[in-house]
Amino acid sequence: MRWVHLTVCFVLILAVIFILDGGRRSGPQRSDRSEEFPNEWFFAQRAFPSHDINYEVYKHAVLHTRILKKQSALNDHPWTFAGPTNVGGRLTDVDMPTTGYDTIYAATASGGVFKTVNRGQSWTPIFDQALSLSIGDIAIDPSNPQVIYVGTGEVNAGGGSMTYGGMGMYKSTDGGETWTHLGLEDTRYIARIVIDPEDTERIYVAAMGKLFAKNNQRGLYRSTDGGASWENVLFVSDSTGCIDVVIHPRLSRILYAAMWERIRRPQKRYYGGPTSGLYWSSDGGDTWEELTNGLPHGSPTVGRIGISICESSPNILYAIYADNIGFFDGIYKSEDGGEYWSLTNDAGLEYLFASYGWWFGNIRVDPTNPDVVFALGLDLYKTSDGGRHWYNVSYLDQVYVHVDQHGMVIHPQNPEFIVLGNDGGLYISQNGGTAWNKSPGLPVTQFYTCEIDYQSPNRLYGGTQDNGTIRTLTGDVHGWTPILGGDGFYVLVDPSDNRYVYAEYQWGGLSRSVNGGSHFQSAKQGIGSNEPTNWNAPVVFNPASPRTLYFGTNRVYKSTNRAQYWSAISPDLSNGPYPTYYYDYNYAWRFGTITTIAAAPSDTNVVYAGTDDGNVWVTLDDGEEWTWISGDLPVRWITRVAVDPNDSRTAYVTVSGYRQDDYLPHIFRTTDAGSSWEDISGDLPEAPINDVIIDPNDPRSLYIASDVGVFFSSDVGTSWRVLGTGLPNVPITDLVLHNPTRTLVAATYGRSMYTFDLTQITDVREIASRPTDFMLHQNFPNPFNAETVIPFSLAEETKVRLDVFDMRGRKLRELVNAELAPGHHRVIWDGTSDDGFSVASGSYIYRIRTPDRMFSKRLTLVK
Repeated sequence: MRWVHLTVCFVLILAVIFILDGGRRSGPQRSDRSEEFPNEWFFAQRAFPSHDINYEVYKHAVLHTRILKKQSALNDHPWTFAGPTNVGGRLTDVDMPTTGYDTIYAATASGGVFKTVNRGQSWTPIFDQALSLSIGDIAIDPSNPQVIYVGTGEVNAGGGSMTYGGMGMYKSTDGGETWTHLGLEDTRYIARIVIDPEDTERIYVAAMGKLFAKNNQRGLYRSTDGGASWENVLFVSDSTGCIDVVIHPRLSRILYAAMWERIRRPQKRYYGGPTSGLYWSSDGGDTWEELTNGLPHGSPTVGRIGISICESSPNILYAIYADNIGFFDGIYKSEDGGEYWSLTNDAGLEYLFASYGWWFGNIRVDPTNPDVVFALGLDLYKTSDGGRHWYNVSYLDQVYVHVDQHGMVIHPQNPEFIVLGNDGGLYISQNGGTAWNKSPGLPVTQFYTCEIDYQSPNRLYGGTQDNGTIRTLTGDVHGWTPILGGDGFYVLVDPSDNRYVYAEYQWGGLSRSVNGGSHFQSAKQGIGSNEPTNWNAPVVFNPASPRTLYFGTNRVYKSTNRAQYWSAISPDLSNGPYPTYYYDYNYAWRFGTITTIAAAPSDTNVVYAGTDDGNVWVTLDDGEEWTWISGDLPVRWITRVAVDPNDSRTAYVTVSGYRQDDYLPHIFRTTDAGSSWEDISGDLPEAPINDVIIDPNDPRSLYIASDVGVFFSSDVGTSWRVLGTGLPNVPITDLVLHNPTRTLVAATYGRSMYTFDLTQITDVREIASRPTDFMLHQNFPNPFNAETVIPFSLAEETKVRLDVFDMRGRKLRELVNAELAPGHHRVIWDGTSDDGFSVASGSYIYRIRTPDRMFSKRLTLVK
């Protein structure tokens, strides 16, 4: 058996733990491993086995989806927003007009642009028709607040939730009602936009270029015609982009631009270098000179740089530096327009960036007082004496501001009014940063997963980026609360007893609750501590008995006692071991871990598993022997395996990735346990698929979550339709179906969670889904506690009797005695007899009869 030892990547643990409530992290600590590899987790599965995403194919998939939405027969049926609005998510920038306080714009990492006209009490998305909802920066014309520029592509180069690159620049002349695309698509990540206050047709755009490859479309761009055309006026190298730019408020020909040498490789990260530095121009960008007097320069250790200029005293500038690793490297101040710089920070800032200053690295100076400055890092720091002393203003008066600060705007007419954007949303201070209030109503949470409580379907759960595992117990979109820290991933609620809740943070940090999620403890006893786990490690129930669970490292583990102890039931199913620290270029994006597990509902001796390096395996005997079955599948990151509820040999596999040359299907079906596979992508957009749900009422009906939306097929993939309306153009990362209420739940990556009532589409799929035979299906959940669903199918109208018997053959309950129409039916049994008394725990038989046929199955009640 092969083992992958990743211990070396766990040893460099940062000593900073943050409490989740209000933004402080709890649970897992950031480690070198979590910085080096999962930063690319989102990117990795979409790029593998190449080294970059084919953005032309991604763009075509977005455009294809737009066409399908217009043609869809289901476009009159809406999705329902399910929240949260009170948790927030990662903002990359904030801005407001120079007059008034009510209108604010918020740019998100992967959810578009939002606007409020009531000081953050409610928000409206205004950018949803754009090709990319990953936003780098917003700028408002200082002379006309109706003119807004948006640069797409979040510039923060890392994090487990790194998003798609952008699609260039956009402009609105009506306050965000409509938008015009302005080009610059190949810049991919736009860091800053500044508008010349003397000539607002003159625009400067700081562009970082591709993250995982070199390209020349980076540096500082200038437009003299309001964005109609562009020229690159500051280019240093094909690995060095422009990360920040400021303009002199009164002498607008004077500019300062921060250049950052930054490129990633599968095996290492270059987040600094000798071409990183601060430049200035006195002729509107025609010529440039590097500023070196008192500043770090020409060294391989110079990293990300942020720059700020004081509007009332423009000779005073501040620059904040990170080193090439990401550690804080100083705040520098100039009092002579940039000619000379001096270090101006005390020892209190040494932990400002932790070790990932490339994740933020901005600085803002009060427009009316050059001595008041804010440093944006892990927390928010302020000085009131020109940089001699700094203090943390993230948690004053018991109000905690979420970590990871990315954007700030200080109102030029009232510097006491400040808007802050971070990984937890938007915060407003009306007293210069002494106290903060979180803005409600921003539906921008980045979900990795979703779950619904089978017994109480108003309870929704989800794992999120940087906001832990969260839930609502009431269905209130404003009432979500955290239950586990870190980045949240898989979360499961036992369908037979919702006291048992399982949740995890990154790298498979699995925890278990026996009191409904109020308290968690580690649940990994028996799992090899040195085995690799995916950033999003799979944990799933045995569908016949939720006391049994499966968990994936590079092996499949099984627990039969609700995760109290685990035993391996497979060898290493990956192609590992891979190098653990310096990845060979040929091993791009492979972690050598299991990404998905599925046990067959009709025969749980049959278990399928998929890996991030393109393998799919099956066991037909509960792990005694495993067979590799992916020889006919493309070598791509396996995102999900799902098994037909009635046939253990029929299964579906979905994959991530983009084609480089040839056609790449993303969903496959087998009817012979993987001996052969059929491409059922049909007319789907060519984009990664993240999940597939087989309808238990009609196994010919499939629902998929893709990077460009949710799609539905009623004919096993022969044709596909967009499912419903109202979902924004963001990746859908997970789906879960609550069949008793016919509720489909979708986790979005940047716009929170949505639900869809599947009864809306019964008429659309009625003919296609009509059963061809009389069949009794297995009840679910099984075993059950409060109630169970018994499904059956009729090919024609007929008389039906459905009864429950004990093991001695005595009839306990008559569930159906009627003439029924053809179609799929389901009946709920609540564990009571005909006389209304609850029956005891144990096994029972349910039997269905028609005039000419009869079927029976066993179920189990556990109290």
